[in-house]
Amino acid sequence: MVTRSWRVAAAQYPIEALDGWDAYATKLSRWVSDAAAGGAALAVFPEYAAMELASLDPETMGELQGSIETVSGLLPRVDALHTALARQHGMWLLAGSAPRKLDDGRFVNTARLFSPDGRAGYQDKLMMTRFEREEWGIVGGQDINLFVTPLGRLAVLICYDSEFPLLARAAVEAGAEVLLVPSCTETLHGYWRVRLGSQARALEGQCYAVHCPTVGDVDWSPAMDHNRGAAGIYAPPDRHAGQGFAMPEDGVLAIGEESRAQWVFADLDLGQIATLRADGGVLNARDWSEQPGAEPLPHVTIVDLT
Repeated sequence: MVTRSWRVAAAQYPIEALDGWDAYATKLSRWVSDAAAGGAALAVFPEYAAMELASLDPETMGELQGSIETVSGLLPRVDALHTALARQHGMWLLAGSAPRKLDDGRFVNTARLFSPDGRAGYQDKLMMTRFEREEWGIVGGQDINLFVTPLGRLAVLICYDSEFPLLARAAVEAGAEVLLVPSCTETLHGYWRVRLGSQARALEGQCYAVHCPTVGDVDWSPAMDHNRGAAGIYAPPDRHAGQGFAMPEDGVLAIGEESRAQWVFADLDLGQIATLRADGGVLNARDWSEQPGAEPLPHVTIVDLT
């Protein structure tokens, strides 16, 4: 059974040096507990939030490739902690993405979605930024995954992915109602690119978009030295044609204070998304295919977590 109305929490998550694994576990547990206390059914952490774990190895924390290896090696332990916290609080968690080492030795940037019953799905970032391609050596994933959950149909567009409309469109065609957009941007230019991409994807797909960034400056990490942005939860800026309800005129349901560590909460109503797609002031989702030059869409894999 799908819960049509629920609360989401988007993290403005600070990257910090950690004294050890217990410090990380305590920090993450506190953050998840605070999201649960705020009534969230789903808590979303940012892109590369796991990179703070590089500080657990003082010998490699100042090296880019060493940091990537360290964090990738810790992923099983990180995922076990998220699984336990999702069970403990009876909520869904999108873990902060992390480098994940493939069998061929290459790395992808992977976000993992954890359910309260212990199951999980993952989404690899598809589009690599210049920094990831040219300095990190991270490669893009292959497929978009659509997660069918009791909260509705969710898709994940990691940071730069949100700036490419066909990726979101493929997810929307497959039924996505909520797009989760974890990000990591070192400048406000980058933040605004992802924010504008998120809002545009919400408009085009007549869906919600949940954007959450890393925040804070760290002098020990060559990967995560500067982090700017504000978490935001966006809706299509439209109203029911029958005047039954209206989304905010600017499409902003909630927005955080730039670069402050905090949770940002908003209540989502998937029934309103269905109504707008059927009888909104405009019908962007329906009319997409009528635009000249509409392209074939990427493949979407359905991941059933109900």
